[in-house]
Amino acid sequence: MTTAPAIKRLNLFERYLSVWVALCIVAGVALGKLSPALVGALSRMEVSHVNLPVAVLIWLMIYPMMLRIDFAALRDVGRRPTGILVVLFVNWFVKPFSMAVLGWLFFKHLFAGIIGPALGDQYLAGTIILAAAPCTAMVFVWSYLTDGDPAYTLVQVALNDLIMLIAFAPIVILLLGVSNITVPYDVLLYSVVLYIVIPLAAGAVSRATLLRARGLAWFEGVFLARLKPVTIMALLATLVIIFAFQGEVILGKLSHIVLIAIPLLIQVYFNSGLAYGLARWFRVPHSVAAPGALIGASNFFELAVATAISVFGLTSGATLATVVGVLVEVPVMLSVCSFCNRTRDWFPTGLDEEPGSAMQAAIGKAAAAAPPRS
Repeated sequence: MTTAPAIKRLNLFERYLSVWVALCIVAGVALGKLSPALVGALSRMEVSHVNLPVAVLIWLMIYPMMLRIDFAALRDVGRRPTGILVVLFVNWFVKPFSMAVLGWLFFKHLFAGIIGPALGDQYLAGTIILAAAPCTAMVFVWSYLTDGDPAYTLVQVALNDLIMLIAFAPIVILLLGVSNITVPYDVLLYSVVLYIVIPLAAGAVSRATLLRARGLAWFEGVFLARLKPVTIMALLATLVIIFAFQGEVILGKLSHIVLIAIPLLIQVYFNSGLAYGLARWFRVPHSVAAPGALIGASNFFELAVATAISVFGLTSGATLATVVGVLVEVPVMLSVCSFCNRTRDWFPTGLDEEPGSAMQAAIGKAAAAAPPRS
């Protein structure tokens, strides 16, 4: 008798992330109006363009994500290269540049009469920073909901994080320079070190140390589980602070959130559709294609928010644009998950490798020995 697959659900926070973000907008704006002295004191707590309270909170978000990255999984990257190559092509050769084009079209032309040239530059900068920071730990949730291959998803995420170390700053500098937006390069590079290099190194060292001392079961079942509420609270607290500083701007320009969301939505669906379509064209298995589409649609918004704050300031339009990315991400990703699940039959079944490999016989043997997927 065949057992029906278990229904996969997000937890309460994940399912209503956009609601919590919206509530943080309200709470932050209210804090800014009711306690301007407190907000002013928080804004003055900065060193070298880095706001210390926000930096601590963002570290509490990023560090647990880096702990989840198993870089040893990169050993298997050459075994099924097509899915990896599709994701890397979309993330690093299409996504930042398509966002720059869409941002230029909407913020510098279509919406220019509404938002003005100064805010147009800021919103363009924020969306470029967001698009140049692909992939987040939430991808593991989306991969789970589409029956994605967890090991392959891990490799895709780990490889993206490594590439981000060397590609994020040059791409942002290039695209902002082409858009005639002045960038303090030293601050941007400082942000990369502070929010990528150091957390990545700390996560790798901590992971190796704790795995040796306590084992994988304790590390994942106890340590990471205890950190998850800290990450969630840090995210929400960061948003409250950001919107406390953004309060006057938001109250005066609520429509701007909608305007920022329009090109963000277009580029998310474009990039996820491109990754999914290329995966189908190259006959990549659905368990790899679906997470690939989701990685193409997602952003490392913690890094994007931190970078925008460091480079342009807490009250900047660039920071607001990155936060709007958080607001739209969950409903968009759930819709991409739903589409991938409905189109599962577009992809070949029974293949765990791309066809045409010189090791086809070994591939067929591995596929036959693999446990059946639901």
